[in-house]
Amino acid sequence: MTDFEKFKSEFRKWQVRFGLTGYNICFKNEVVDGGYADIFVDQTQRVVTVRFNPDKTYKKSSRTVAEIAKHEAIHLLIHNLQACAEFRYVIQDEIYEAGEALVYKLEGLIGGTWK
Repeated sequence: MTDFEKFKSEFRKWQVRFGLTGYNICFKNEVVDGGYADIFVDQTQRVVTVRFNPDKTYKKSSRTVAEIAKHEAIHLLIHNLQACAEFRYVIQDEIYEAGEALVYKLEGLIGGTWK
């Protein structure tokens, strides 16, 4: 399995684990300036482009392909909340809803049951 294939597999694993299955994911194996990978999210269309840098410089670091994939999936997890925070004119309900959605996803990850 190539590093790119490992990256895609790990990203998809975390996508499912984080409950982010409502997105159409497009993976690209292309140079990313200054990074191991990056992610672009079109929230309206629910389309995500994830780029993995085929440059082998990441092998000189302590980061594994799996860690890089998880890192990018976490960016998708927090994207909606981050997008709300970046808009100059956002209503309080939008921030609350984005935060609440993140909390529910984290609840599923952390485990436990309601009493």
